[in-house]
Amino acid sequence: MTTGTSAVQLAAASLARRLEELRIDYAVAGAIALGVYGVLRATVDVDVVIRREDLARFKSEWLGRGYVEVFPGSKGIRDTEHGVKIDFLLTGDFPGDGLPKPVAFPEPAKTRLDLERFAVVPIETLVELKLASGMTAPHRGQDLVDVQRLVHEVRLPRDFAAKLHPYVRAKYDEVWQLAQHPDDDY
Repeated sequence: MTTGTSAVQLAAASLARRLEELRIDYAVAGAIALGVYGVLRATVDVDVVIRREDLARFKSEWLGRGYVEVFPGSKGIRDTEHGVKIDFLLTGDFPGDGLPKPVAFPEPAKTRLDLERFAVVPIETLVELKLASGMTAPHRGQDLVDVQRLVHEVRLPRDFAAKLHPYVRAKYDEVWQLAQHPDDDY
């Protein structure tokens, strides 16, 4: 999936180059990271974990030079070349409802997997973030479906839960059980 040529993939690769030029640590998350791990899902944006101060530095360098804010002062920007929205997930903030919980967006320098075109969050981190999001925000049900698809399509084992934060382990087990079905042949 890291070799895709969709506008979203191109926007992710372009953003990664610019962040790396500025020596800013980041990690791509969301549907693009899902694709890296073997679950393809259509998406219209790029989700990127970054530190708050690094986002401010990126904006000071690049706003008006291929990127615009979604609205003044927002965490979201738009890549004007590819027409893609980029959502920044700030280190220390909380997924889902945004309220404090044991799972937060990580420090990208300590939690990233470097690939050819961009860095992504490790699969354990992706699963934790998606579970915590879906557990606390009813409108984020797609995050639970994403984990279910990861379990089913990538064949994540039940004991994968041991690699996850205790806060999300029971939900992982619940989602794991839901994912245990034969492929439907039509």
